[in-house]
Amino acid sequence: MLQELITTELLTVVGLGAVAGWVFTTWLRVKNGYPLEGSWGQTLKPVTDNQAKERVALLTQENAELRAELGSVKDRLANVERIVTDGGYHLGAEIDALRERALESRQDEGNA
Repeated sequence: MLQELITTELLTVVGLGAVAGWVFTTWLRVKNGYPLEGSWGQTLKPVTDNQAKERVALLTQENAELRAELGSVKDRLANVERIVTDGGYHLGAEIDALRERALESRQDEGNA
């Protein structure tokens, strides 16, 4: 009698766990936009309508624009990296040289 009760309870718990797992996976599919299928393989959800098609088209266009912008940003970054890592790149020395030239030209103008 006790053995039958334990077996019945165990089967009940396993059955409820299986149903709960199925409900959870179905909820995850709906939440993340995966299609649901019926028992014969027919698509139940999501239903494709004009609004969804328009949304996909807009997202595709936006994706293309963002990819193009990302490409241009990568190109600009590559140029900046090339300039900064260039061996002849001594910005401080160039600025100092320009200052010295400016001071010399002012002194020359003052002496003239």
